[in-house]
Amino acid sequence: MRFWKRWKALRLLRNRAGIRLDLACGANKQPGFVGMDIRREEGVDIVHDLEEIPWPLPDGCCSLIMASHIMEHVNPARFGFVRVMDECWRVLQPEGQLAIVMPHGRSSGYLQDPTHVNQRNEATWAYFDPDLAGGGLYRIYHPKPWKVESLTWSPEGNMEVLLRKRGPSNG
Repeated sequence: MRFWKRWKALRLLRNRAGIRLDLACGANKQPGFVGMDIRREEGVDIVHDLEEIPWPLPDGCCSLIMASHIMEHVNPARFGFVRVMDECWRVLQPEGQLAIVMPHGRSSGYLQDPTHVNQRNEATWAYFDPDLAGGGLYRIYHPKPWKVESLTWSPEGNMEVLLRKRGPSNG
């Protein structure tokens, strides 16, 4: 099965250099994106559990990853969230972007859903960006380096963060 997933992903890449990946797209894949979801649904191009790492995608194949209302479902145990973030970093091209939309960890939108297990707030991103909080939080877990380009949040609503992949030359 793993061979089939990788072959299908490579076939998609031949058609779209620098794909835009819609993680956990379900039946609502963004136009012009390649959709990856654990469920086989209309519009899903790659059926794969995003917590199963590595993904069936080669290094540096994505120019943009959209993660809309999925990261709050990633099991944080055993560094699960950090591992998923590192996998996003792996499949992004240099300077590629990761756009995350999720309910703020203190919002009723987060608390109401029994499948939400990954509570995040605006301070979370200092663990991924070596420039935030003087780099002190980043050094705790040593994830792949990101640059926070934009961050908006409301404790009563959603949090939106746009991250740029840093590499050896820009990180």
